[in-house]
Amino acid sequence: MDKFIYKKSVGITALSASFTDFKYKKHYHKEYALGVTLRGIQQYNLDGSLQLSYENGVMLLNPEQPHDGMSHDKAGIDYIMLYIDPTLFLEIIEKKDIIRFSSPIIYNYELEQKILNLSNAILAEKDEALSSELLLSLLDNFSQINLYTNCRKDNALIKKAKDMIHCDLQNVLRLDDICKEFNMSKFKFIRLFKANTRISPYQYFLNCKVELAKQLIEKNKDVYSAVAECGFVDLTHLNKNFKSIYGITAFEYMSYLN
Repeated sequence: MDKFIYKKSVGITALSASFTDFKYKKHYHKEYALGVTLRGIQQYNLDGSLQLSYENGVMLLNPEQPHDGMSHDKAGIDYIMLYIDPTLFLEIIEKKDIIRFSSPIIYNYELEQKILNLSNAILAEKDEALSSELLLSLLDNFSQINLYTNCRKDNALIKKAKDMIHCDLQNVLRLDDICKEFNMSKFKFIRLFKANTRISPYQYFLNCKVELAKQLIEKNKDVYSAVAECGFVDLTHLNKNFKSIYGITAFEYMSYLN
């Protein structure tokens, strides 16, 4: 039976997942994502390359790095993930600009254990003080083994296009308006956006809507207001897109919130 459990503490979301046939559609997270494969082989496409995380593999995903995800075979997979807000991540490692993980999957026992310790504390709803100390220990370990590089920033056009998309999430995506701003054809813009972000403008737009809905649900504990504010047709529409990214419906996610 597929299982997705979410808990949140000290600004970090922890996920415990187990499934066989479920497949994540291509998506991204605004946070840094750190995970460990506990059983099976996790398969996903990242930056145009197929990745396989075997048991004890530590998975490292950057903010807005598109990927999908599934079990490599019929045996299924168990894994945990931590989603850490970039502002918090950079504050702790004392960096001003966004950095990127230099390797998508590594095998490092100490790092693996620190990720597991923090995720277990959050999932078990331990004191926030303990989770904060475990988070510091985890990210200090990153600095010691030098797992990241400086991040290539979006060019000005892509950054402005993203800003325009974010400013109008409650409506349909109006590519014509965006392309008029940049004086280029719709098809040239789609090609340029995808080449820079590895995700199409529409996929990015839909992902942003789901991310916003998740934030509103966490804040208001109300899925129906999220449907209205994010411009989804109805709850079924939100649930379908939410599940394709998070493995559970928006309503089920709300049930995990304290």
